[in-house]
Amino acid sequence: MCRNIKPLHNFEPPATDIEVADAALQYVRKISGTRSPSKVNQPAFDAAVAAITVATRQLVDSLETSAPPRNREAEAAKAKARSLKRFG
Repeated sequence: MCRNIKPLHNFEPPATDIEVADAALQYVRKISGTRSPSKVNQPAFDAAVAAITVATRQLVDSLETSAPPRNREAEAAKAKARSLKRFG
């Protein structure tokens, strides 16, 4: 369920608002234990996603590093290589 949560810090170009919101949604899904909340829980679910989106954006924007920015394509290629090694 949380495989879509990816590192968002130190990329060029920086993480988009959509990427941040997607990570927040996956986090709330994992914590709540549900992909689709019931109608009665939908407002709480949505509020949590919104709050975590804001907190995540603040965190990513405030982090500092001396490392050079990472390349998304290169990181994706590394992940694919690790997956092939692990799963064949």
